[in-house]
Amino acid sequence: MNRVLIIGAGGVGGVVAHKCARAPEVFHEICLASRTLEKCRRIAVELPRPIRVARVDADRTPDVVRLIRSFRPNLVIHVALPYQDLAIMDACLATGVDYLDTANYEPPDKAKFEYKWQWAYRGRFRRKGIMGLLGCGFDPGATNVFCAYALKHFFDEIHTVDIMDCNAGQHGHPFATNFNPEINIREITQRGRYWEKGRWVETEPLSVHRSFDFPEIGPREMYLMYHEELESLVRHLPGLRRIRFWMTFSQEYLTHLRVLQNVGMTRIDPVLYEGRPVVPLKFLKAVLPEPSSLGPNYRGKTNIGCLIEGVRKGRRKKVYIYNVCDHAACYREVKAQAISYTTGVPAMIGARLMLTGQWRGRGVFNVEEFDPDPFMERMNLDGLPWVVKTLR
Repeated sequence: MNRVLIIGAGGVGGVVAHKCARAPEVFHEICLASRTLEKCRRIAVELPRPIRVARVDADRTPDVVRLIRSFRPNLVIHVALPYQDLAIMDACLATGVDYLDTANYEPPDKAKFEYKWQWAYRGRFRRKGIMGLLGCGFDPGATNVFCAYALKHFFDEIHTVDIMDCNAGQHGHPFATNFNPEINIREITQRGRYWEKGRWVETEPLSVHRSFDFPEIGPREMYLMYHEELESLVRHLPGLRRIRFWMTFSQEYLTHLRVLQNVGMTRIDPVLYEGRPVVPLKFLKAVLPEPSSLGPNYRGKTNIGCLIEGVRKGRRKKVYIYNVCDHAACYREVKAQAISYTTGVPAMIGARLMLTGQWRGRGVFNVEEFDPDPFMERMNLDGLPWVVKTLR
């Protein structure tokens, strides 16, 4: 009997719940938990079968432990905030339950994300006999699998990777973020970073940009950023010479972001307001549209993929592996926009592969460490069809 506990009832949590509920042959019992119980209930009534809902403060390991012991899941799918990764991993260690997330840990008081905190759990997870699967969303997640798939089927050696995330959708708001505003803005305003010739190179935030002609979308300006999958892929792609991450932004979005930065609204340190400490970015999060509310009016498509160059049988080769997702189609299916969909579906796929034994191990792993074929097969079956475009 497979029981899964989904922690997080935002846009991504809703997609994971929908997709798990539609696969009763694997996900026999489901519990959806959040700090806000009403969010769980709103999602539950949309599902094709009953699930359990619960309130949990995921910042508090003892609270998560109590819920795990009550529901007795085989796997915890964590799709709440990256701040909570370690608290939930500690709860899984205490209870001997497998763990999966979609984004690596970020300390709340510093805009910095890297895998060192979670990789440090490898030995403890291995000794406990449980598995932790890190970064199983789209980027990171599916993009890591694209690289592993390319290495297995198209290349003897990969030399360069450019991971490119394009959202050409329109939601009708002057300014909104597609996932948690606090996490999104912290990520975008960091210094850029990429790996080349054995070392990390830093750039000023959003200072490096270029145009790319995205299939089914057209030319869009994309900006170099740092993203966590770079850190793990550097370790797991032999022969790699350079890897970068790019994301597209409209000029309207960048103008709003620049103004917010200039007036101090993106600060993550508290300021005193009427005698009380207030973090400006947390206040901004409270007044911006909730990402899960964007779906009904979202139109347009996303294109997320990996532009990969290397050699095959001594000859240079270049491919683009990508997925195109339609915002309106996602909303019709699971009441979510495409950014939530492209993150939630891979989380469900990773959970499926863990529960069915296709991806198994003791310790903590990144997705590119496993056979990419079953994941790629499920993407086509579960709503994220992919394309391989040979460019050389």
